[in-house]
Amino acid sequence: MNIKLFYIFKVQRQICPNMKNPYLLPFLLLFLFSCSSDSSSNPVVEEQMYFPPNDGTTTWTTKSIADLGWNQSAVQPLLDYLELKHSKSFIILVNGRIVMENYFNGHTAASPWYWASAGKTLTSTVTGIAEQEGLLNINNKVSDYLGTGWTSAPLAKENLITCKNLLSMNSGLNDALGDDVSPANLQYVADAGDRWAYHNVYVKLQDVVVQASGQTWTNYFNTKLRDKLGMTGGAWVNSGDGLSVYWSTTRNMARFGLMALNKGKWNGVQIVNETYFNQATSTSQSINLAYGYLWWLNGKASYHLPQSQLQLNGSIIPTAPNDMFMALGKNDQKIYVIPSKKMVVIRMGDAADAVNLALSDFDETLWTKISALYQ
Repeated sequence: MNIKLFYIFKVQRQICPNMKNPYLLPFLLLFLFSCSSDSSSNPVVEEQMYFPPNDGTTTWTTKSIADLGWNQSAVQPLLDYLELKHSKSFIILVNGRIVMENYFNGHTAASPWYWASAGKTLTSTVTGIAEQEGLLNINNKVSDYLGTGWTSAPLAKENLITCKNLLSMNSGLNDALGDDVSPANLQYVADAGDRWAYHNVYVKLQDVVVQASGQTWTNYFNTKLRDKLGMTGGAWVNSGDGLSVYWSTTRNMARFGLMALNKGKWNGVQIVNETYFNQATSTSQSINLAYGYLWWLNGKASYHLPQSQLQLNGSIIPTAPNDMFMALGKNDQKIYVIPSKKMVVIRMGDAADAVNLALSDFDETLWTKISALYQ
């Protein structure tokens, strides 16, 4: 009920409990219409989500710090910190519009850079696309697509490993043997689902997509994801250890982040179905609550770091919004997606500190400075 109408009836009941005063009603109605100024008479129109065109141009609508009512004095401390921490590029999108776009140390908008493990989220997304096309089922065992012997685990243990286990990082394979994903290096430690460990075995999902689609990974990725988002010029580059790393411009990384903000949708077109994307950005298993399908999740009760079996309590980045989900890569490649603020934040560059893990103290300090913009 309209709050003003509620008080009108309350007043009428107090003045005339039997509701029989015929002279009071006109005054009450006059009061209602004269002092009513609710949202219907002056509606606040929510800004529509913007998507940059896919025509290869540099066109991208912007929004100023002043237009958002943000704190202009917080901009320079943020930029100084980014430059100090060896950043090459930084972008903030709000509702798809560029609010900040900055380049450092000779890097430009046209310069490609590697995503490192932030690119795992590309594999997650393409796996979801292949599933929605009926080419695979993430609940099926990996050997249904790759055949047996893709690991050196006993056959009964290998057959426990599903595509979902690879997405969730709980394959049970030994994560201490380096990046090599040849069968000899994929050794059994625990039953699938019983142990969470950050492991490059996830890349076998690309082989699953190749076998299921009958196409090369690059061709399927380009046609089903890259080209639909206008991520022109990006490419997979072999890192020399049997793995491929994605390289692109910072704006192309921002395009992917914008699709993620919109739960798999790009400018009205559902690239990967929303149900899958919601699963991908929710806790995928009961061991590391802060991990989805190759996405990191903020705001959970506990988390595990890569290469660690130690459970740590609290949110991964306590200075950042709790609903944030993230693509995190070596040397501090970052895609932060914050649905509650309709925001995407991108950082590319060299390692911020002496450590080069996907997650470091850099994230916490960076978010202190980002949040100073809008708090």
